[in-house]
Amino acid sequence: KVIDSTVEPVCSCLKHKIVMDKELDWSHLSFGYIPTDCNVRCCFRDGKWGDIEVSQSETIDLHIAATCLHYGQEIFEGLKAFRGKDGKIRVFRLEENARRIIESAKGIMMEPVPVELFTEMVKKVVKLNERFVPPYGSGASLYIRPLEIGISAQVGVKPAKEYMFIILVTPVGPYFKEGFKPTNICVMREFDRVAPKGTGRWKVGGNYAASLEAGEKAHSLGYSAVLYLDPKEKKYIDECGPANFFAIKDGKYITPASESILPSITNKSLMQLARDMGIEVEARHIPIEELAEIEEAAACGTAAVASPVAEIDDLDTGIKYVVSKDGQPGPVTTALYNRLRAIQLGEEPDVHGWNTIID
Repeated sequence: KVIDSTVEPVCSCLKHKIVMDKELDWSHLSFGYIPTDCNVRCCFRDGKWGDIEVSQSETIDLHIAATCLHYGQEIFEGLKAFRGKDGKIRVFRLEENARRIIESAKGIMMEPVPVELFTEMVKKVVKLNERFVPPYGSGASLYIRPLEIGISAQVGVKPAKEYMFIILVTPVGPYFKEGFKPTNICVMREFDRVAPKGTGRWKVGGNYAASLEAGEKAHSLGYSAVLYLDPKEKKYIDECGPANFFAIKDGKYITPASESILPSITNKSLMQLARDMGIEVEARHIPIEELAEIEEAAACGTAAVASPVAEIDDLDTGIKYVVSKDGQPGPVTTALYNRLRAIQLGEEPDVHGWNTIID
């Protein structure tokens, strides 16, 4: 059952109509927030999930003692919808995001959102905001942000009994202004992304809060991201800013394996595509010294798909690992990026069944 809590029909919102008709330049969108027609919400109370609500409000009414504010009970996801070559709207790997947010919920003692509910709400919010799905060929997409928060009013460190699950959407352009071009990243040992055996494997807001200082410092020095080392020994490659890291070495696709790294759905997809192309895949510890032997590298995630790396500067040792000698993305990274994008846009057959088409 769906409760429509809007006062007027969704598409009659004049403010949003002005944004749509007069201001949106699909080919030059930034990666940021743009208001859309509505969001969808559902609450967990009295031991069960309630009805789906449709709302035009961009705010929530939250108790000042809510557990999300005091004890960090907050998790989220990120996925995208694309307007395909055939005009159809495709949501990429919806079920994988549904399963991952369940693991995040279990990790910090929140009520998991059932896969069926997650799926229904994603489909509904995309359909209701269909006119904000950028046109094919624009390079833009509709970013989908599901989030769950603890809303019980309590003072005392324990899990909430009530939760709110919200999905908002917004049209976005490329995550990096440079687009699919190599950028420089840096290694800084003074910062840890997460603690050993901590929350790194779950998509919780606290992980990103912990990365802000390091990220801002890297940007001030002219780097696009920080390549973190493992938090325990500072010997092995961890994540690259908010994304997973992969490299090409001796024709193999290598990527860090660690229980403190978020299992990236994009990385998982690229690994499968690499296998499809006959490329051997290794998920393992990667010592920092091995960076001297790689031929290509990239950060990968929902926002950017793959962001090629030109150079990795170790700020503590002064060592510079030049990855792209000609300043261009490597051939394997380029092929993987193009193939994944082609599947998302309906340009190539979706042999793995990754796309959900919104009717």
